[in-house]
Amino acid sequence: MPAQALPTAVAAFLDAVNARDAERLGQHLTDDMTYHLIVTHPPIRGREAVVLALRRVLSEADRVRWDVVSFAANDDLVFVERVDRFWYAGHEAAIECLGVFTLRDGKIAEVRDYADMETWRSRKAAATATAVTAAPQ
Repeated sequence: MPAQALPTAVAAFLDAVNARDAERLGQHLTDDMTYHLIVTHPPIRGREAVVLALRRVLSEADRVRWDVVSFAANDDLVFVERVDRFWYAGHEAAIECLGVFTLRDGKIAEVRDYADMETWRSRKAAATATAVTAAPQ
């Protein structure tokens, strides 16, 4: 059986995230898309609001790379196991994440990201604290 490829919209979205290009990632979202950055938080609704929120998240870091560990796709539903990596002044903060993407008409209509928020806060705090203390005075 041939290896399955990520659906085009999801692959292009992840490429845009890794390039820290919020406008380009917005091209792969429906106008009415919903994004749960962390499922326990209220969702962000609408392409413009999602692009704005992701631009903020992506611009905080010097570098971003969301690595796909595995995925499964069934019609318009795609489960993507990832390690989302962010670098702050050269110090990495990574979080294991599961993203559930719902597609509609070849675009992303919804994303639900599942991750441990306390783990993320701790790792980001450690990376940014190290970045601040390592900065030249």
